[in-house]
Amino acid sequence: MECSDDKGKTWTGEGELGIRMTRPVAITMGDPAGIGPEIIARAFRDAPDDLAGCMVVGDVATLRQATRLISGGHFPWAVAQLETLADWPSVPPRCLPVLQKCELTAPVVYGQVSALAGKAAAECIVWAARATLAGECAAMVTAPIHKEALAAAGAEFARFPGHTELLQYEAAAFLGKELSALPVRMMLANDELKTVLVSIHLSLREALDAVTFDNVLQTLRITHQAVRSASGGRPRIAVAGLNPHAGEGGLFGREELEIIAPAIARALEEGMDVSGPFAPDTVFMRARAPAGQGGEFDVVVAMYHDQGLIPVKYLGVEQGVNVTLGLPLVRTSPDHGTAFDIAGRGKADASSLIAAVRMARKLAR
Repeated sequence: MECSDDKGKTWTGEGELGIRMTRPVAITMGDPAGIGPEIIARAFRDAPDDLAGCMVVGDVATLRQATRLISGGHFPWAVAQLETLADWPSVPPRCLPVLQKCELTAPVVYGQVSALAGKAAAECIVWAARATLAGECAAMVTAPIHKEALAAAGAEFARFPGHTELLQYEAAAFLGKELSALPVRMMLANDELKTVLVSIHLSLREALDAVTFDNVLQTLRITHQAVRSASGGRPRIAVAGLNPHAGEGGLFGREELEIIAPAIARALEEGMDVSGPFAPDTVFMRARAPAGQGGEFDVVVAMYHDQGLIPVKYLGVEQGVNVTLGLPLVRTSPDHGTAFDIAGRGKADASSLIAAVRMARKLAR
């Protein structure tokens, strides 16, 4: 295969990437108005060993523009347009392979919400999900999308609050199951802390209502299975309470007594290593494993979105990875959004994306 840049310079090679992996890790470009394309370009340039075996599902022109943003026009790699997935094993060294799976009929403006950008991002996600479900890709890593842009992309995509729900829908359709038969959860992880959420993209009022016996127990089951599969051991799971001081024996709320503790008891009966409920203002510190030291727990189950994500993000979004648990595919993503405020400046940090690629490759083994 021959690949060329937008100036006509060409490279040829024998497809060294195909020797290292039999199936690619698909990286979706994210919202083209955000930082997704430029962190992808930066990751290929700065971490070539980590990105070996990866390809991008996106728009070729957008990725070429991203290479110019981060290099002042002197990007050392060529952007290779793949005609089909079958071309991937033949990509020469020092080429950034892109499979064109979306249509941008006009340039997007950096930092602005648009239906065009949202639709392009969604089309890439759908293609990558279906290819990974079919076994054609080893895993998928998703660059950030903008939820308002997704909502503006038309009825086909507006019903999904974000990546997680869209991927759940695609996986359920692939398996021929109802959505309710394929529960999923979000795990946010870095080298020091892992948290899994009982609910994801809900208002706080709705999230409180989602703290039910069935939802908590289901989260414990999904967490136990996913972390055990990744680590090979029986994970130590801590459960955060919902209320201050984990309810203080019922003084500050009875959810711990009537919902969370009974779910933990059932999990223990099923053979899981689960403890709690613990005061949410201290349990994350107990689970933290700084500088390679072991924490008291392997993972914390949190009752709602911000309760679980704030501690991980406080430790540094540049190393955080979002993992969707419960899907019949491996999906990871960076622990940050589209960063519209800095998009188009070539300043975005690719560390979290690189960490997401590493995690995806580890989980896909």
